[in-house]
Amino acid sequence: MTTSQHKIGSGFGARSTAEEVLRGIDLSGELAIVTGGYSGLGLETTRALANAGAHVVVPARRPADAEAALAGISGTEVGELDLADLTSVETFARRFLGTGRSVDILIANAGIMAAPERRVGPGWEAHFAINHLGHFALVNRLWPALTADGGARVVMVSSAGHHSSPMRWDDVQFEGGYDRWLAYGQAKTANVLFAVQLDAIGAEHGIRAFSLHPGAILTPLQRHLRQEEMVEFGWIDENGDQADPDFKSPEQGAATQVWAATSPRLADMGGLYCEDCDVAEIVAEEGEWVGVRPFAIDTGEAARLWQVSAGLTGVGSRT
Repeated sequence: MTTSQHKIGSGFGARSTAEEVLRGIDLSGELAIVTGGYSGLGLETTRALANAGAHVVVPARRPADAEAALAGISGTEVGELDLADLTSVETFARRFLGTGRSVDILIANAGIMAAPERRVGPGWEAHFAINHLGHFALVNRLWPALTADGGARVVMVSSAGHHSSPMRWDDVQFEGGYDRWLAYGQAKTANVLFAVQLDAIGAEHGIRAFSLHPGAILTPLQRHLRQEEMVEFGWIDENGDQADPDFKSPEQGAATQVWAATSPRLADMGGLYCEDCDVAEIVAEEGEWVGVRPFAIDTGEAARLWQVSAGLTGVGSRT
């Protein structure tokens, strides 16, 4: 079997910043949607895209907080959206479609990590619901805008955390016992699989999809972790300062999603998992958490996840 899931020699790397990968790229006249684009990596992504000329729409569960965070960035607007609530997703999409605008870039950046057990909607596990199902519904609700102007790039922000768990088809919602890290890992695998199937379905309509690991970065994503845990992991020291030299800055962490959303090198490509501003290699065995595991890019698993997600959300029945 041949695959495009190999490094392409992008010229960028782990320490490249979002600003650097956008150098020479003019996004004037383009519209981007960045979920969670007002905090952490999302904020840096919004800033970089706006500085390159894009108009950036930032859906936010807390619109007032988003407005405050984006106050100094021109070319942005905020819309209300709670990814845990499919009615909220539908309302946001309906309002956006009502403006008659097309979408050139959609970056699914918002998410939660290692959170305590929580049920949303009809009892869905929160990581799977927020990180995956909310974005699945959003993309499908926005389909007319994504295809209106010849197509768009959709970028799913996954994580090396996907290495920890394939899809748990026998207990997707963790009804038989909860593990916060496995829940996060399954949701991140879902992000990768979603990009695989979205690209397969959307390519003929001009939609190309990618997923990625942004790298390890200290952001509000770690809000559910105790300081003692992060000290034990070696992420921070006893004073709360960054201790791991491999951690990226937020500007570096935002680079891969910006690169995946805009790089001319990825034209006519799609369904790929990226890291460090390049396409990642496939890693078949457990070990170092680099590259992408085969189960996360398996086309059969991707098609199955799409059908399950369409059944749960009531949208996306395209196959």
